[in-house]
Amino acid sequence: MSAPLDGITVLSIEQAISAPLCTRHLADLGARVIKIENPGVGDSTRHYDTVVRGMAAHFVWLNHGKESAELDLTDSEDMEVFARLLAKADVLVSNLAPGALGRLGLDPSDLLARHPRLVVVDISGYGTGGPLDHKRAYDLLVQAEGGSCAITGLPGAPAKPGVPIADIGTALYAYSAVLAALYERDRTGHGTVIPIAMLDVVAEMMGFALNGVLHGGEEPEPVGMGSPMIAPYGAYATRDGQTVVLGTTSDREWQRLAGKLLQRPDLEADPRFARNADRVVLRAELDEILGAWCAERDLAEIQQLADAAGIGNGRFNGVRELAEHPQLVQRKRWREVGSPVGPIPALLPPALGRGWTVPDGSVPALGADTAAIRAEVADDEDPPAAGDRSPLRSGLAL
Repeated sequence: MSAPLDGITVLSIEQAISAPLCTRHLADLGARVIKIENPGVGDSTRHYDTVVRGMAAHFVWLNHGKESAELDLTDSEDMEVFARLLAKADVLVSNLAPGALGRLGLDPSDLLARHPRLVVVDISGYGTGGPLDHKRAYDLLVQAEGGSCAITGLPGAPAKPGVPIADIGTALYAYSAVLAALYERDRTGHGTVIPIAMLDVVAEMMGFALNGVLHGGEEPEPVGMGSPMIAPYGAYATRDGQTVVLGTTSDREWQRLAGKLLQRPDLEADPRFARNADRVVLRAELDEILGAWCAERDLAEIQQLADAAGIGNGRFNGVRELAEHPQLVQRKRWREVGSPVGPIPALLPPALGRGWTVPDGSVPALGADTAAIRAEVADDEDPPAAGDRSPLRSGLAL
């Protein structure tokens, strides 16, 4: 048994979430990932907090399984080391601001011309061209531009989703595109350049809301713990102080919820509630009915009755409850990875083929592998010229 990306080498000029999560998933599948970090400083997420026994929660999440090399890409000697690494690499992933790779002499199209088998992923906030291509792009900024905050929260109180969906979505698109590009290279012998804009990712995620507006619908209003497009679908307080989440996703499920779960044949037969579009308009009335029903029952009873009626349901959990969730524990979803302070818990990758091994990767200390990497390429043949090595003047698209 082996990891499917054994033998693949990935270089990454990365910070924050989008590129590091992409490359961590590649490392999970067996790729060798060399993380290029600024000397003495490193990835900005190293310094967010110290909650993981002195290390930052974000950095630990995103970077186990990688090697860390401190290289100043504005220095000619360090750029020479990078160029030698690049000549042996299969993939380069970057989330520098638009044009920053070019200012380093690493324009993606030029790199592909020099290294025809290379796969280059160029992550930016807003892509090249258009009025926003020069702007910094943090997750919240892109979500605000992309409309996702407008359908999250409550009317008059928009909210950013608690997880960074622009960053994570971009990482997953980049990850899947790399796998597709490596498959294509096996067939054609050629690499490619993959530009990915975070705004494009959020716009794709907003597809259902965009369709509603484009085809004559009103601007959707956020409904907190629910969906602006479906009703009833939300969170309801129970008699024992818990919160149950109940939902319907079709007219047939509504019939089961009304008739079997609530034991309300009058609701089941009421033509006002027959279609989802009508139920959305009458959401407040339905929420009041469900809320009163749940308030008279304990969580366990509600979930047992909902399961018997074929109605989807869940318990509203906090983060600590997720960390101790029996579904994760019993399915052995936790493992240990190494770190500079010893073994720490980490989740297994969500998607693994049967028989694939998961490398025992560690969270790297800043520059832990610099000396070994320099020695590794010291005797390699001179790579193609790296081009303009003028200082990096733009920030990272995070």
